[in-house]
Amino acid sequence: MKISMIILLTIMIFPFCFGEEIIVDSTAIQPKITFLELGSKTCIPCRQMEKVLESIETKYGDQIEVIFHDVKKDRDTAIKYKIKMIPTQVFLDEEGKEIHRNVGFYPEQKIDEFLQKQGLVIIPKENDDHK
Repeated sequence: MKISMIILLTIMIFPFCFGEEIIVDSTAIQPKITFLELGSKTCIPCRQMEKVLESIETKYGDQIEVIFHDVKKDRDTAIKYKIKMIPTQVFLDEEGKEIHRNVGFYPEQKIDEFLQKQGLVIIPKENDDHK
C-alpha cells in the first residue's frame, strides 16, 4: 500500500518538475463489479427493483456499474444470459465472468452483503451540516 502511494505521488509530481502535463482520464476507472438487471418496464417486481438499482449505484459509486436490460426489447441479452424468469440479477467480475445470480426481487440488504463480500465499500455521504 505504501509503495502504491509513493508511485502515485511520484507520477503526480513528476510532470511539474519538467513542465509537462499528464491528463488523467477519470472515465477510465473500471468498476470491480457489473450489476446487470434483466427485466421489463411492465413487470411489477422489476419496477420495484428500480429504487434498489439507484441506491446501489449511489452507495458504491465507481466500484460498480449498474445496467438495466429490458429483455422484451433486448432479446439477444436475454438469450446470452439464459434468462428464464424476470427480474434476474447477474453480477460480473472485472473480466466479465458471472460470479453471482439471483432470480426475482432482490432485497437491497442482501445485495449489500454480497457486494461487501466482494470487497466493495459503501461510499460515505458528504454531510452538508459541516460546511
